[in-house]
Amino acid sequence: MRAVQVTSLAGPSAVELVELPEPAAAGGKVLIEVEVAGVNFPDVLMTKGQYQIRPALPFVPGSEVAGRVRSAPEGCDLEVGDRVAAFPGLGGFAEVVAAHQWAVFPLPDGVSFEAGAALLMNYLTVHFALKRRGRLANGEILLVHGAAGGIGTAGIQLGKAFGARVIAVASSPEKQEVARLAGADEVVGVESFKEEVSSLTGGAGVDVVLDPVGGDRFTDSLRTLRPEGRLLVVGFTEGHIPTVKVNRLLHNNLDVVGVGWGAFWIRQPQYLRQQWDEVVQLVTEGVFSPPIGESLPLERAADALSSIEERRALGKLVLRPRTQPGLRGA
Repeated sequence: MRAVQVTSLAGPSAVELVELPEPAAAGGKVLIEVEVAGVNFPDVLMTKGQYQIRPALPFVPGSEVAGRVRSAPEGCDLEVGDRVAAFPGLGGFAEVVAAHQWAVFPLPDGVSFEAGAALLMNYLTVHFALKRRGRLANGEILLVHGAAGGIGTAGIQLGKAFGARVIAVASSPEKQEVARLAGADEVVGVESFKEEVSSLTGGAGVDVVLDPVGGDRFTDSLRTLRPEGRLLVVGFTEGHIPTVKVNRLLHNNLDVVGVGWGAFWIRQPQYLRQQWDEVVQLVTEGVFSPPIGESLPLERAADALSSIEERRALGKLVLRPRTQPGLRGA
């Protein structure tokens, strides 16, 4: 099978398109013919050895896929040919991948493979962030950083679905338009976001900040919070991890909340299915659809990873491993 392999920790440009044996359905895993694989910031970090998970070289990246069941173990409620989305953790940038049964989810006929692959990492992370960690309530105000990326657009759409007013922060006119199309109520620029948020909220501030960016804007994000506000720390795409003077938290009873989605579900993997059922229901009901920025062939994996690394991506980036849809067992 064709697959993208990381053979050295030299970054996105060093990934290679190779031929590998197909994975075996060992340990009761489900084999999936991959139609679409999602591309995420952790994939970029893995190409540099900078993610908390450091697989031994060489390895095939790719943590989220959508496709069709090739084979399923006895007693599984999946059948050959079923449309599914899956969270294999690794191996998704390939024509075939193996995933644990608990990490494979039914994909309704009305939801595209692109949307299915786009929902897993970003939307389930944001679902966990807003509902469980941020306690976002109907009628609250949510500020979303990195609003044109995968986490950002998921934050806008789920925030709206949960009844929040959403203010999006994006760095260019093109990114701001992506945020508007995703459903943001207001969109502001990066350089002046603190002042613009103050103006939009009459000086009151926001209830929750969703921050996958980190870096220099962190302190100003705290300043945008109203008393008892929550800042959700999702990631650090800006490149460095910020620090906080805790007296800032004391003065206005603020919370800085870590969002470790993987660390949470690894202890209770059944939580993933609960999240999936809720999120995919919103899609089937037409509440939102994940905005797909680009759908690229597998041989352009390095381009997709570089686009995310350089923060050029608009919407969700996905890869198409197969030269023909449904090449095997469609």
